[in-house]
Amino acid sequence: MHTALTIAGSDSGGGAGIQADLKTFAANGVYGTSALTAITAQNTLGVTAWVALEADLVIAQIEAVAGDIGADAVKTGMLANAAIVEAVAATIRSLDLPQLVVDPVMVAKGGDRLLEDSAIDAMRTELLPLAHVVTPNIPEAEVLAGMDIRSLHDMKEAGRRILQLGPRVVLVKGGHLEGPDSIDVACSDAEIIEIRGDRIPTKHTHGTGCTLASAIAANLANGLRDMDAIRVAREYVEGAIRNAPGLGRGRGPLSHFWRGLY
Repeated sequence: MHTALTIAGSDSGGGAGIQADLKTFAANGVYGTSALTAITAQNTLGVTAWVALEADLVIAQIEAVAGDIGADAVKTGMLANAAIVEAVAATIRSLDLPQLVVDPVMVAKGGDRLLEDSAIDAMRTELLPLAHVVTPNIPEAEVLAGMDIRSLHDMKEAGRRILQLGPRVVLVKGGHLEGPDSIDVACSDAEIIEIRGDRIPTKHTHGTGCTLASAIAANLANGLRDMDAIRVAREYVEGAIRNAPGLGRGRGPLSHFWRGLY
């Protein structure tokens, strides 16, 4: 059985973070392991508190998993601060962990900051050069690319700029743009493709970014090629949104097992 490691924060509401990642790994047929970076107090209404763990403890978790179970792919989510970003990058590099998918978590959907400003430069210079795939939404892509994004053309330009930071593939997610279609742009040195789907009218989208990045990591672990891994992951997330259980009074979680557990 293939394996995938998530390095991310905990979501007490279960819709995002480590909890969403492990559900997604299981739903996509890989054995999931985890290294916790932060603990958050949150639900569908937002984040009320969070605290980062010590970088040494994050490293110890990664080394424990890699030294025994291993990982066919790795996904990072909330990394919280520069010390953790730098430690995670150094550990991935030293252990030669493969197929890194970086979800550059900076702000929760409710607007809560989940990454300190000092960590953004560390992400650019230390983590993104190691990434197989990086999956910024539009606000994150604006920060990483240093430009405003108002159109599909802008998404493609941002993708090209982020590619220069070192990742193999950049997936700029277009959910923040208006229009009847939801359009993501996947950029590599060889091609730029548009991945289109209907915009689903729902507020239940908590954990969408975590779930998409984890599904891509699972697909890579299972041997899919880059663009196929992205397309299949997006189809999975669309189904998870359409079948959302409607929990909570705010932005509810997805249905990660909408296709059945096995």
